[in-house]
Amino acid sequence: QLEGDLMLGGLFPVHEKGDGTPCSTAVYDRGLQRLEAMLYAVDLINKDPVLLPNITLGVHILDTCSKDTYALNQSLEFIRVSLNALDTSGLECGDGRPPSVKYRAKPVRGVVGGSYSSVSLQVANLFRLFHIPQVSPASTARALSDKTRYEFFARTVPPDTYQAMAIMDVMQLFNWSYISTIHSEGSYGEFGIEVIQKLAAERNVCIAVSEKIPHNADHKVYDAALENLMKKPSARAVVLFTRAEDARGLLKAALRLNLTSYFHWVASDGWGKQSHLVDGLQNVAEGAITVELTSDVVVGFDKYMSQLTPPTNTRNPWFKEYWEKFFGCHLNNKPGSDLFCGPHLRITKEEGYQQDPKVQFVVDAVYSFAHALSHLQKSKCPGSLTVCDAMSNYDGGDFYREYLLNVSFEGVVGSQVKFDERGDGPARYTIYNYRKIPGTTVYNYSVVGSWYSRLDLNLSEVSWANDTTTVPTSVCSHPCQVGEIKIVQQGDSCCWICTPCKDWEMMVEESSCIDCGPGRWPYANKSSCYDLPHKYMRWSSVFALVPVGISCLGIVLTLTVIGIFGRHDDTPIVKASGRELSYMLLCGILVCYLNTFLLLSRPGAVICALQRFGVGFGFSMIYGALLTKTNRISRIFDSASRSARRPGFISPKSQVVITCSLVSVQVVATVVWLVIETPGTRFEYLTREQVILKCRIKDSSFLLSLIYNMFLITTCTVYAVKTRKIPENFNESKFIGFTMYTTCIIWLAFVPIYFGTGNSYEVQITTLCVAISLSASVALFCLYSPKIYIIVFHPDKNVRKLTMNSATYKKSHPVSSAASINHGLAGVTRVGGREATDGAGDALPHGDGGR
Repeated sequence: QLEGDLMLGGLFPVHEKGDGTPCSTAVYDRGLQRLEAMLYAVDLINKDPVLLPNITLGVHILDTCSKDTYALNQSLEFIRVSLNALDTSGLECGDGRPPSVKYRAKPVRGVVGGSYSSVSLQVANLFRLFHIPQVSPASTARALSDKTRYEFFARTVPPDTYQAMAIMDVMQLFNWSYISTIHSEGSYGEFGIEVIQKLAAERNVCIAVSEKIPHNADHKVYDAALENLMKKPSARAVVLFTRAEDARGLLKAALRLNLTSYFHWVASDGWGKQSHLVDGLQNVAEGAITVELTSDVVVGFDKYMSQLTPPTNTRNPWFKEYWEKFFGCHLNNKPGSDLFCGPHLRITKEEGYQQDPKVQFVVDAVYSFAHALSHLQKSKCPGSLTVCDAMSNYDGGDFYREYLLNVSFEGVVGSQVKFDERGDGPARYTIYNYRKIPGTTVYNYSVVGSWYSRLDLNLSEVSWANDTTTVPTSVCSHPCQVGEIKIVQQGDSCCWICTPCKDWEMMVEESSCIDCGPGRWPYANKSSCYDLPHKYMRWSSVFALVPVGISCLGIVLTLTVIGIFGRHDDTPIVKASGRELSYMLLCGILVCYLNTFLLLSRPGAVICALQRFGVGFGFSMIYGALLTKTNRISRIFDSASRSARRPGFISPKSQVVITCSLVSVQVVATVVWLVIETPGTRFEYLTREQVILKCRIKDSSFLLSLIYNMFLITTCTVYAVKTRKIPENFNESKFIGFTMYTTCIIWLAFVPIYFGTGNSYEVQITTLCVAISLSASVALFCLYSPKIYIIVFHPDKNVRKLTMNSATYKKSHPVSSAASINHGLAGVTRVGGREATDGAGDALPHGDGGR
């Protein structure tokens, strides 16, 4: 206690918490520094000629022993002295006179402290009942901002909400999404970790394990906490929201469990930048990231501490204990003993002294009371420089609201000191990295960043365990690759299994795949789909070039045959072939070759209609003409075997009409087909990544349209078989037979090949084109190559000769029938004294007879 005109209370953890007792014998270095910081600030204020002139401040400081219940009991002393009205009605002096008060303690105008949040929460509830303002230099629990419960509490430090935000910003900067937490029992750790958990949920950071360290924890508790963390080995980052002694206990446990470089510590200001906390545990603590309130060294305080000695510092009853602990000696030993504290000792940096970061805030707290009391004195005691009755009797609650919360001044280190409407100080934090000094074996705390509303940290300056600079990982599952979705494990949103989408699926956010649909394909990033290009036969494809080459050759040969026949139109061999049917047959062959170009063209309504019409029309012209020819030959020889009467409908005109009638059946059927099944295009999806543009008909429908032509081919083949034994001079029937036999083989092979290649549109179209061209080529070569050969290379044989003296025929037919056959085949007429065919003959006679 120090007497003064105005009294300020103080609550500091001078001794550490006892084991089974409220207080231990160990003096807490930080607590004693804060006590001395309050005395130092009071000394400065009492010497200040401007701030509270002629008014001295006194102090009444109590030891909380780092325990909330003990602190509450101690704080009752402030309440007792604040009750300045002493009831003497129940007292009586021995001589009968009324009793008089010998000493009346002065009430405190406010309290500086406590340090631990648990202590402040307890005593703030008590102080509010008696309207005693309280300013804490270290309590950061978020709950203390609630003015409905702690209405006379203020602090020169910010609440842990901001510290938690700074810690979570560090987590996100390092891309740590799977972490564990350890917090101390009590308001500081519990409220701090509550904010961490809330922010983690908002930022998609998962907490794998959350451990609480109870009061009076021993090494077994610390070991068990770390062993539980080991159950989630992916969560390497550990947030510590603990008191200093719990943080040190955890580091010792990590050393015992041989987890020296296993965890990546991120600690609150409970660890801060305390050197004694990591003493002997440097290897375990290496790489730790710690958060500390931004504070500057109070230069004058270091000088003040260096001048203190046990003989001169008699006002602090605990200073001798601190001196003995700091230097490891005894003041009561005899001089000359090794344990004797010599008079030369001083508390300096060379001896291991380090100023507590909260010293600045203690000084600021004392000065905030001084400035508020100065404003109150000027307001309530005008014209006076002393404490007046109005000031003495002024309500503490009004003093808190009207004066204390409204102070704003430059602190002892030059920073602005003020309170917001909740009584909280400004939030400024420094980020430290505990690491080895390069090139040495010495460890220290290095500043790597700061936090003031946002994080400012240089990753390149951070060093991790084993002096590495690569940021370690602390994730449950690594990010999925492009095209993979997350299958999240139940109850743990940070752990998932990456499952690839199917090739034709796009991603919806990160959790599901949906089908792009037929004819669509996803982009490389799987974010959306695009329409697949439509595939159809390209002219540059080898599948098109081969049938085009065959078709072009066939067209050239067909036009050549037509040209040769046209030039030798009046020669016997052309007349004997039946000019009209020959030209119709050649036109059918030409149409078949031209169908290749229709089948290879890009499908469209017109092209598809022409394809359906052209294929059937070309075949019907070829096989309609051939059927007419074979039917005519068969009828002639059948008739000749029965009578000499000429068969009907064997004239050129009749043959053309019959052929046109046969072709018209196919034309009518095709027209009906086009009406029933309107020509157009369709898309076929052989695979998910192929869109084939085709005509809107089924393969089976297309083959059904050729049934009539199959009927013509079959009938022609039957007639070819029936006329195979006619005289060899009528040898065109033999070539027609070869044509039909080959055509049947081609068509029998074509049908299974066409259906069997349905999975490849290019092969299927090529097969169809080649089959059509081969059918046309067979007819062209078998029927016209012998005639072209005679016309071009043996024109001397291109004459009409008698054919009825064939030995073959004489053996098989009576001579009397020869005249009628010749009559039926040739329709003999006299031309220039010679007989010639009338153009309807089917065989080339090889003699000069028949006159």
